[in-house]
Amino acid sequence: MEFNTNAALIIIDQQKGILHPKLGRRNNPQAEARILDLLAFWRRTGRPVIHVQHLSRSPESVFWPQQSGVEFQERFQPKAGEQLIQKQVPDAFCTTGLEAVLREAGIDQLIIVGVATNNSVESTARTAGNLGFDAWVVEDACFTFDKADFFGTARSAEEVHAMSLGNLQGEYATVVSSSQILKAD
Repeated sequence: MEFNTNAALIIIDQQKGILHPKLGRRNNPQAEARILDLLAFWRRTGRPVIHVQHLSRSPESVFWPQQSGVEFQERFQPKAGEQLIQKQVPDAFCTTGLEAVLREAGIDQLIIVGVATNNSVESTARTAGNLGFDAWVVEDACFTFDKADFFGTARSAEEVHAMSLGNLQGEYATVVSSSQILKAD
C-alpha cells in the first residue's frame, strides 16, 4: 500500500448539521477522531486537503444555507491553502469543478472520508473510480445512520455502512482503515 506525496485527502460534509439529533442513530462514533488524525498527518506532510461542503436545495435539510448547520464544525475549518468545494448534490464531482482542480494539480490518488457513507461518500467514490482516479475510502473515518431499505426493513447504521463499503470495494475504490494509511506512509 503506497500513497503519493500529492494524494488528496477529501473530507466530505463535516458541517455542524451532521450532528443534528433528527438524523438519528449513527455508527462509528470515533470517525471524527480518525478524520482529524488523517487531517493532522496531511497538514504536517504538506499534502493537499480538499474540504467538501454541502449546500442543500431543501429548506428542511440540516445543510440548508440559511442556518448554522451549513457551517463547518470548528475542528474541520479549512486552513489557508486548502481547497473548498461546494456541492448541491451528494456527488462532490457533479458540477463543482473538482475533477478539473485535481487534474490541474496532477493529483490522481484520493483518500475519501466523511459522511454519509452510503450517500455523499459512496457517490463521490463511485465517480472518482469511474473517472480513473485511484480512490481509497477510509472505513473508520466515515459514518452513516440507521435507514430502512427499499422494502421497509429497518437496517442499522452498521449494516448500511458495511453494505456501502461492499458496493465500493474493488470496483470503484479500495476500502482501508485509517491506521493502514498512517502506517503506510
